[in-house]
Amino acid sequence: MNKRPSIDEYFMNIANIVATRSTCLRNHVGAVIVKDKRILTTGYNGAPSGLPHCLDIGCLRNSNNIPSGKNQEICRGVHAEQNAIIQAALHGISISDATLYCTHQPCSLCTKMLINAHIRRVVYSIPYPDEMSLGYFNDAGVSVEMYKGETTL
Repeated sequence: MNKRPSIDEYFMNIANIVATRSTCLRNHVGAVIVKDKRILTTGYNGAPSGLPHCLDIGCLRNSNNIPSGKNQEICRGVHAEQNAIIQAALHGISISDATLYCTHQPCSLCTKMLINAHIRRVVYSIPYPDEMSLGYFNDAGVSVEMYKGETTL
Protein backbone atom coordinates (compact mmCIF):
# COMPACT_ATOMS: atom_id res chain seq x y z
CA MET A 1 0.00 0.00 0.00
CA ASN A 2 1.34 3.44 -0.92
CA LYS A 3 2.02 5.91 1.86
CA ARG A 4 0.03 9.12 1.62
CA PRO A 5 2.42 12.07 1.16
CA SER A 6 2.62 14.79 3.80
CA ILE A 7 1.36 18.24 2.80
CA ASP A 8 4.95 19.46 2.32
CA GLU A 9 5.86 16.43 0.18
CA TYR A 10 2.70 16.87 -1.90
CA PHE A 11 3.34 20.54 -2.70
CA MET A 12 7.09 20.04 -3.21
CA ASN A 13 6.25 17.34 -5.77
CA ILE A 14 3.97 19.83 -7.53
CA ALA A 15 6.76 22.47 -7.49
CA ASN A 16 9.02 19.92 -9.18
CA ILE A 17 6.41 19.30 -11.88
CA VAL A 18 6.00 23.06 -12.41
CA ALA A 19 9.80 23.33 -12.83
CA THR A 20 9.62 21.04 -15.88
CA ARG A 21 8.12 24.00 -17.82
CA SER A 22 11.25 26.11 -17.23
CA THR A 23 13.12 27.41 -20.28
CA CYS A 24 16.30 28.27 -18.36
CA LEU A 25 19.52 26.55 -19.41
CA ARG A 26 21.02 26.64 -15.90
CA ASN A 27 18.33 25.75 -13.38
CA HIS A 28 14.78 24.51 -13.73
CA VAL A 29 12.94 26.19 -10.87
CA GLY A 30 9.30 25.75 -9.92
CA ALA A 31 7.23 27.63 -7.35
CA VAL A 32 3.78 27.00 -5.88
CA ILE A 33 1.97 29.45 -3.60
CA VAL A 34 -0.46 27.72 -1.25
CA LYS A 35 -2.95 28.87 1.36
CA ASP A 36 -5.22 26.65 3.44
CA LYS A 37 -3.88 23.59 1.55
CA ARG A 38 -5.06 25.08 -1.77
CA ILE A 39 -2.89 26.11 -4.71
CA LEU A 40 -3.27 29.82 -5.44
CA THR A 41 -0.64 30.25 -8.18
CA THR A 42 2.38 28.61 -9.74
CA GLY A 43 5.43 29.92 -11.57
CA TYR A 44 8.55 28.69 -13.31
CA ASN A 45 11.63 30.52 -14.50
CA GLY A 46 11.92 31.69 -18.09
CA ALA A 47 11.86 34.67 -20.43
CA PRO A 48 9.02 37.19 -20.19
CA SER A 49 5.95 36.40 -22.30
CA GLY A 50 6.55 36.91 -25.99
CA LEU A 51 10.34 37.15 -25.73
CA PRO A 52 12.76 34.49 -27.00
CA HIS A 53 13.65 31.74 -24.55
CA CYS A 54 17.19 30.93 -23.46
CA LEU A 55 16.56 27.41 -24.76
CA ASP A 56 16.27 28.96 -28.23
CA ILE A 57 18.88 31.76 -28.23
CA GLY A 58 21.33 30.89 -25.45
CA CYS A 59 22.09 32.14 -21.96
CA LEU A 60 23.57 35.60 -21.27
CA ARG A 61 24.92 34.40 -17.94
CA ASN A 62 26.67 31.39 -19.43
CA SER A 63 28.19 33.39 -22.29
CA ASN A 64 29.54 35.94 -19.77
CA ASN A 65 30.71 33.30 -17.22
CA ILE A 66 28.58 34.80 -14.44
CA PRO A 67 28.41 32.51 -11.37
CA SER A 68 25.14 31.56 -9.69
CA GLY A 69 23.97 34.08 -7.13
CA LYS A 70 25.85 37.02 -8.71
CA ASN A 71 24.70 39.81 -11.04
CA GLN A 72 21.15 38.49 -11.26
CA GLU A 73 20.11 41.50 -13.32
CA ILE A 74 22.12 40.07 -16.23
CA CYS A 75 19.52 37.49 -17.17
CA ARG A 76 16.61 37.51 -19.57
CA GLY A 77 14.61 35.19 -17.32
CA VAL A 78 11.96 35.97 -14.75
CA HIS A 79 12.35 33.88 -11.60
CA ALA A 80 9.75 31.25 -10.68
CA GLU A 81 8.82 33.08 -7.47
CA GLN A 82 8.37 36.34 -9.39
CA ASN A 83 6.14 34.62 -11.94
CA ALA A 84 4.00 33.12 -9.16
CA ILE A 85 3.55 36.59 -7.60
CA ILE A 86 2.81 38.11 -11.03
CA GLN A 87 0.15 35.46 -11.72
CA ALA A 88 -1.54 36.35 -8.43
CA ALA A 89 -1.54 40.04 -9.39
CA LEU A 90 -2.85 39.36 -12.91
CA HIS A 91 -5.74 37.30 -11.60
CA GLY A 92 -6.55 39.32 -8.47
CA ILE A 93 -5.58 36.60 -6.01
CA SER A 94 -4.40 37.58 -2.54
CA ILE A 95 -1.33 35.62 -1.47
CA SER A 96 -1.07 37.32 1.92
CA ASP A 97 -0.24 34.84 4.72
CA ALA A 98 0.41 32.03 2.20
CA THR A 99 3.23 29.49 1.92
CA LEU A 100 5.68 29.34 -0.98
CA TYR A 101 6.94 25.90 -2.01
CA CYS A 102 9.95 26.28 -4.28
CA THR A 103 12.47 23.88 -5.75
CA HIS A 104 15.28 26.34 -4.93
CA GLN A 105 15.96 28.83 -2.14
CA PRO A 106 14.78 32.27 -3.29
CA CYS A 107 17.41 34.88 -4.20
CA SER A 108 17.50 38.15 -2.25
CA LEU A 109 15.45 40.04 -4.87
CA CYS A 110 12.69 37.40 -4.80
CA THR A 111 12.94 37.31 -1.00
CA LYS A 112 12.19 41.02 -0.79
CA MET A 113 9.21 40.59 -3.11
CA LEU A 114 7.90 37.65 -1.08
CA ILE A 115 8.24 39.62 2.15
CA ASN A 116 6.28 42.53 0.68
CA ALA A 117 3.64 40.09 -0.64
CA HIS A 118 3.24 38.90 3.00
CA ILE A 119 4.30 35.31 2.34
CA ARG A 120 4.60 33.82 5.84
CA ARG A 121 6.36 30.51 5.16
CA VAL A 122 8.88 29.34 2.56
CA VAL A 123 9.80 25.70 1.92
CA TYR A 124 12.60 24.93 -0.56
CA SER A 125 14.77 21.95 -1.53
CA ILE A 126 17.98 23.28 -3.06
CA PRO A 127 20.14 25.99 -1.45
CA TYR A 128 21.10 29.05 -3.50
CA PRO A 129 24.37 30.98 -3.04
CA ASP A 130 22.79 34.24 -1.86
CA GLU A 131 23.70 34.97 1.76
CA MET A 132 21.35 37.94 2.14
CA SER A 133 18.18 35.98 1.34
CA LEU A 134 17.92 33.97 4.56
CA GLY A 135 18.88 37.02 6.61
CA TYR A 136 16.06 39.07 5.08
CA PHE A 137 13.55 36.30 5.77
CA ASN A 138 14.77 36.04 9.37
CA ASP A 139 14.57 39.80 9.91
CA ALA A 140 11.01 39.83 8.51
CA GLY A 141 9.85 36.91 10.65
CA VAL A 142 9.16 34.63 7.68
CA SER A 143 9.43 30.93 8.52
CA VAL A 144 11.93 29.24 6.17
CA GLU A 145 12.53 25.52 5.95
CA MET A 146 14.85 23.51 3.76
CA TYR A 147 12.79 20.50 2.69
CA LYS A 148 14.74 17.33 3.44
CA GLY A 149 12.07 14.80 2.63
CA GLU A 150 11.69 12.70 -0.46
CA THR A 151 10.03 13.81 -3.66
CA THR A 152 8.82 11.39 -6.27
CA LEU A 153 10.13 13.49 -9.17
